[in-house]
Amino acid sequence: MAYQLLDGKATSKAIKQELAEKVEQIKTGDGKVPHLAAVLVGEDGASVTYVNAKVKACELIGFGSTLIHLPETATEEEVLGTVDKLNNDPEIDGFIVQVPLPKHIDEHKVVEAILPEKDVDGFHPANLGKMLLDLPTLLPATPKGMMLLMERNGIETSGKNCVVIGRSHTVGTPISVLMSRNSSPGNATVTLCHSRTKDLAAITSQADILIVAIGREGFVSADMVKEGAVVIDVGIHRVPSDKTKSGFKLKGDVLFDEVAPKCSYITPVPGGVGPMTIASLLWNTYLASQKLV
Repeated sequence: MAYQLLDGKATSKAIKQELAEKVEQIKTGDGKVPHLAAVLVGEDGASVTYVNAKVKACELIGFGSTLIHLPETATEEEVLGTVDKLNNDPEIDGFIVQVPLPKHIDEHKVVEAILPEKDVDGFHPANLGKMLLDLPTLLPATPKGMMLLMERNGIETSGKNCVVIGRSHTVGTPISVLMSRNSSPGNATVTLCHSRTKDLAAITSQADILIVAIGREGFVSADMVKEGAVVIDVGIHRVPSDKTKSGFKLKGDVLFDEVAPKCSYITPVPGGVGPMTIASLLWNTYLASQKLV
């Protein structure tokens, strides 16, 4: 079967272009240009790369951006103090605290300290609660990115059988809620699978849409996928490689070469969900700056 790539790079580029045009309109009307801040604690390689990509994306579309880089040894109080400053800074419309945080810092405490209206990652309990009630809110960036990717590429979700592997609060659980909502995209029948699911392959091979967010490299093989399925791979892993200059390759939770021939659509890694997460973050920052949620 000839598959099509769900190209997150191209889709996010189109969204960034729309946002750049909105920034121009704001400037013309003497309005306030959206400003995104990112707090990075420590030197986690993937986090540094990701935060730098966010800052670069802001510059590209004309957003203001601030990067606050704290050392690995920063205390919980220092991180909470930084959050408090950003909450009270009228210049900052939205901000994120990059996870994972060092082990001595309570992630939940930090997320709950962020003002819900500035929580552009969409992780605050108030925002997740509004999502469950289908009220306007800042949606979690990665699930929102996946919904945009399906919407912009004309993926039919209504009445489809959707299986999600992984139940994290940041990806698996929220995407299962969004896919089951009475909306477009949405209106799917959703099964949420996890490490305790019995006979996983029997369930995944029934999926019209398979969303994989389990965090295990190469976890999904061809025998787990239905012919003609849409496969969205959220995983991103640095795998050592002597064929690249950096010494590593990025791979997903899906064995791409083996699974792709069975699919109608599949996301590449890199270049699939990753760019869409950044596009969603920028979109959320725009919504926050214009008080649209």
